[in-house]
Amino acid sequence: MKVAVFGAGVIGVCSAWWLAKSGHEVVVVDRRAGPALETSRAGAGLVPAGHAQPWASPHALRPLLHGSGRIDAPFSVALRLSPHQWLWCLRFLAQCRHARLSANRQALVNLVQYSRGVLRSLRTDLDIACDHSARGVLTLYRDAGMMARARAAVPDLAEWGVQRRAVDRDEILRLEPALSPAIENIVGADYWADDEAGDAYLFTRALAEHARAAGVDFHFNTRVNRLVPVNGRVSVAELVDPDGFFRPLNADAFVLALGSFTPMLTRPLGVSCAVYPAKGYSATFGVRDASAAPGIGLVDEAAGVTVTRLGDRLRITGTAEIGNYSRALNTARCNQLVEQARALFPSALDFDNVQFWSGLRPATPSGVPLIGRTRLRNLYLNTGHGPLGWAMGAGSGRALADLVSGRLPDVDFPFLD
Repeated sequence: MKVAVFGAGVIGVCSAWWLAKSGHEVVVVDRRAGPALETSRAGAGLVPAGHAQPWASPHALRPLLHGSGRIDAPFSVALRLSPHQWLWCLRFLAQCRHARLSANRQALVNLVQYSRGVLRSLRTDLDIACDHSARGVLTLYRDAGMMARARAAVPDLAEWGVQRRAVDRDEILRLEPALSPAIENIVGADYWADDEAGDAYLFTRALAEHARAAGVDFHFNTRVNRLVPVNGRVSVAELVDPDGFFRPLNADAFVLALGSFTPMLTRPLGVSCAVYPAKGYSATFGVRDASAAPGIGLVDEAAGVTVTRLGDRLRITGTAEIGNYSRALNTARCNQLVEQARALFPSALDFDNVQFWSGLRPATPSGVPLIGRTRLRNLYLNTGHGPLGWAMGAGSGRALADLVSGRLPDVDFPFLD
């Protein structure tokens, strides 16, 4: 069967790889010049089952309302005259109930744990170097009240196979001595020993090369203009090539892995796709003093940032801004990340040469990605992974390939059908 995959980020490339391994003829189309050049380019890099939590929860409403309009808010909504944004926000509010939180969280935990195993196998079997680290993740708390609220909001996940250990200041420093300059401002932490980290960009580009060698046909600098439905199926995709010419692409099945831009193609078809961009930022520094830079992944709950060591680089990532489709860098947010990194590791990093990035992470109201078949029989979605695209990408791609091939995926997850 010929399968067309639209999108060459980590989700699309993983989908293409597993579709090819399932025996399909696969073509990948992306508007950029190569793989992983948008949302997969410079995200947090964590693979954290312990932090596989939906944004939508009863505990999210107060900080969301308090933070809207504030430049330093970790999570905010900038309302626009957009019916799609308003509808997304209403659906988000509907998910902020205890009755939905547990089911959504379990779905995310299941998929992250499954995907982590798939990622490990790919990394080992294909000998992919992606600045991988398996030292775990520390969640840092700045005051006792915050620590108590966070632990109450995220109950014991051991029944789902996620191990968490509460640690005090002394053990924090045993696990990560580089935190000594900031330890006076930290009251405690949770340690998630099984969580990992790595560079999604390096991984995706390497996997794309393996996919190309396995016969996957990549078309870059090529835009999908529209899908043409006939009798409950997509009959053809209309592409715009690098020279601006329109040309058809015929396939037996079509997979949309276009992140936040997926609804642009589904809306004209009357296919539901509740995905809206949540803009995030990162700052990546060179490491000057390896002994003063952390080797373990960090999540700073108060600041709403993650810190990831990627070889001789360190990346700090933060914010979720529900606004529009602009990737323009906000100087104040960029500077804020630099100052947060300086406060944590004042002597470790090259603060004179910083690489800034912003990405439109595709968020669903529930936080649970949309994976599976739509009401058009040969149209599939693999999108809506929010900040967990790297954490869920390998498993999502394999599960999608199973569904296209008529197999039941090896993970308990609410797939579309």
